[in-house]
Amino acid sequence: MGKLLVRRILSGELGTPKKVIILSRDEAKQHDMRMAYLHKTVATDEIIFRNFQQALEFRIGDIRDFGDVCSAIKSADIVINAAALKQVPTCEYFPDQAILTNCIGAMNIVRAIRDQGYPVETVVGISTDKAAKPINVMGMSKAIQERIFISANILNPDTRFICVRYGNVMASRGSVIPLFHDQISHGGPVTITVPEMTRFLLSLDQAVDTVFAALKDALRGETFVPEAPAATIMNIAKAMIGERDIEIKIIGIRPGEKMHEMMVSEEECNHTVRRGLYFAIQPMLPELAEDNGEPLALSKALSSADDILDFNGTLELLKLHSLLPGMTRLAEGKELLA
Repeated sequence: MGKLLVRRILSGELGTPKKVIILSRDEAKQHDMRMAYLHKTVATDEIIFRNFQQALEFRIGDIRDFGDVCSAIKSADIVINAAALKQVPTCEYFPDQAILTNCIGAMNIVRAIRDQGYPVETVVGISTDKAAKPINVMGMSKAIQERIFISANILNPDTRFICVRYGNVMASRGSVIPLFHDQISHGGPVTITVPEMTRFLLSLDQAVDTVFAALKDALRGETFVPEAPAATIMNIAKAMIGERDIEIKIIGIRPGEKMHEMMVSEEECNHTVRRGLYFAIQPMLPELAEDNGEPLALSKALSSADDILDFNGTLELLKLHSLLPGMTRLAEGKELLA
C-alpha cells in the first residue's frame, strides 16, 4: 500500500506537497521505487513526476530507532505510520520483534512529538482488522499501537492522533492473491488453509481512500473503518484458477490465524458512529469523548462471516480490480505501483 499512497500524495490529490519523506530500513525497495519514478514506470503524469523530483526524499532508518524517527518527523506536518511486522505466523514465532516494530515504533513517534516539541499536526496509525478482539501477536501488537496513538491525544493536545483499520488489501505484498497468482503460474498446487475461512477484501485504492478520509474527517482519537466485502478463501482460489487444471491443496490453519476477521467488535459498537462513508470508532477514554449527538451506527460486531460474497460475486470483484491471472495489473508485476 505504501507505494500507492506515495503516488497519490505526489499526484496533488491532497494539495501540492512541499516534501514527502519516506523512512524505511529496506534499501532495495527504496531503490526500486526511485528507479520506477526515474524511468516513469509509475510517474507518467507530469505532476507526479515533477513532485517526485522536487518533493520526494528517501531516508534509510528504522521506526524502532528514536533518533531515526526524530530526524524524519521533526519538520513534518503529517505523519503516516505504515511500518509493520504484519505476517501472522511470523509474529507468532517472533513476538518480541512484532512488539519492537508495531508498539515501540509507535511509542517513538509519540515520544518524539511530546519530548522534542515537534509541531506535527496529525499522526495516522495504520492498523488491521486483526486488532479487533485479537487472538494473535500481530493483532495484539496492532491493538496496542492503536491505544498508544489514541492515548497520545491527552498529553499532546496540539497534535491529532488518529487511526485507520481495515482488512486484507488485495494485491498488496504478502497477501493471498499474489501467492495464488504465483502458484497458478507454476502450475499449482494452490494452497489454502481452511475452505470456509473468510476475509475482508479491499483494493489498494480503497485502503488509501480510508487514510485520506481519516485525514479529512476523523476527530482526535477516532479510528476509521471502511465497509468492505468478504469472501471465502476457497472462492478466491477457485475464481483465480478458473478453467485451469490446477489442484487445490488444503494445508490447515496456520499459527495465530482466525477463521473469520472482525472490523469492529461488539464492545466497540457502543461507541461507533457513521462519518461519511466510513465507521468511526470513537475513543473510550472519557477525556477524549465528544458527544456530538451522532447516532450509533452498528448494533452488532462487523465480521467477515456476516455477509459473504458467493463465487460469482468474488469473481466479479477480482475482475473489477484486474486481479485475475493474466490481467494487466498482476501480469505486469505492478503489485503496488499500478
